[in-house]
Amino acid sequence: MIELVVGSRASQLARAQVKEFLAPLRERHPDVVFRHRVVLEDGDLDRTSPLREVSERGGGSAFAGRQAAALLDGEVDVVVHSLKDLPTADPDGLVLLPSPARADVRDALCGAPLAALPTGARVGTSAARRIAQLLHVRPDLVPQRIRGNVPTRLGRLRTLDAVVLASAGLHRLGRAGEIAELLPVAQFPPSPGQGALGIQIRADDRKARELLAGTGDPITDAEVRAERAMLAELHGGCSVPVGAYATTADGILTLHGQVTSVDGTRQIEATLSGNPAEPEKLGAAVAGALLDQDAELLLAAARPSP
Repeated sequence: MIELVVGSRASQLARAQVKEFLAPLRERHPDVVFRHRVVLEDGDLDRTSPLREVSERGGGSAFAGRQAAALLDGEVDVVVHSLKDLPTADPDGLVLLPSPARADVRDALCGAPLAALPTGARVGTSAARRIAQLLHVRPDLVPQRIRGNVPTRLGRLRTLDAVVLASAGLHRLGRAGEIAELLPVAQFPPSPGQGALGIQIRADDRKARELLAGTGDPITDAEVRAERAMLAELHGGCSVPVGAYATTADGILTLHGQVTSVDGTRQIEATLSGNPAEPEKLGAAVAGALLDQDAELLLAAARPSP
């Protein structure tokens, strides 16, 4: 009997993502037993400290470090991540497989549309990017840092005017009906890799590689690789307000990158197109265009002090 142990975080969303990923595999490999194992991350165990502090303790990620360790230790054979939670560099011995086709990349405002929010409205989100982008468009808003899983954050609407969540997560949990507005990607480009799954295995695990062959989508793979390459060139992470969104049309890959100051007063953008076969080259080029506009000044101000 062949068995593959699939790891993920404990949240309802993480479980839904595993179910989504495994559904076609169970049909394709009826002789394989796919077993799910939950791995609690630092960001799940500590929901009070700022994410940047949790990330630093977790070796660069609040939501991936313990799963990577479980993979390296052989406790699981594959991990299904939200790709936007992963650092841009793979830990030694691990590799990312091409991502499956991704869901809606947009951010969703729940509670009320942006234009309907009153002056001084309290909007919940813990993401530096979302806070900066909202303040750039509506400097009167009062961001409230909130943590927790999707149902917990939606529950904060009892005391807040709105919360910002990923549309993909809401759809995967069957809660798309609570979306008041989908924020346009031109103004609010998402986190690099948002909406996509990150499928991570051990680099030398031939069995897992063979079983999971064909699960990736070439278009999604090129797009998220361009986005993550841009983020890597900017030396960014979850604590800096960087947005990126790549699209493919007529065989051309186009990447829009954005850096916003933490207070929303400044915003730098760049858009370039290139060959889908060279997504990292395009990501580096867009990062260079942003740096040429002094994006490093905004990024330095957003990074945690040494």
